[in-house]
Amino acid sequence: QVQLVESGGGLVQAGGSLRLSCTASGGTFRTMAWFRQTPGKERDLVARLIWLSGPTYYTDAVKGRFTTTRDTDNNTLYLQMNDLKPEDTAVYYCAAARRGIIAMAPQTDWDYWGKGTLVAVST
Repeated sequence: QVQLVESGGGLVQAGGSLRLSCTASGGTFRTMAWFRQTPGKERDLVARLIWLSGPTYYTDAVKGRFTTTRDTDNNTLYLQMNDLKPEDTAVYYCAAARRGIIAMAPQTDWDYWGKGTLVAVST
């Protein structure tokens, strides 16, 4: 059974940093990603990573501040978030797919989702 478990969310002041983790078990994946969602809005792609070759996409709003990496030995995806802003407040989700997924693909293309971790950035 495939599981994606996120951790590392919390409350931080603007300008601070957090690192999210997503540990995957029960399968192997070609593409993984971070999404985020705020109440009443759609879930948006934040960063996408091709598991074997590394990061390939960041949404403009996080470029230069967020970095996604992976630990292939431990099947863990990370999202290092620096210089956080109040508008980064959201529930962050990890997603995984067994095939290559382009950045603009519909969310239905992703095979597995974590339950999310809340990031709250105060002013």
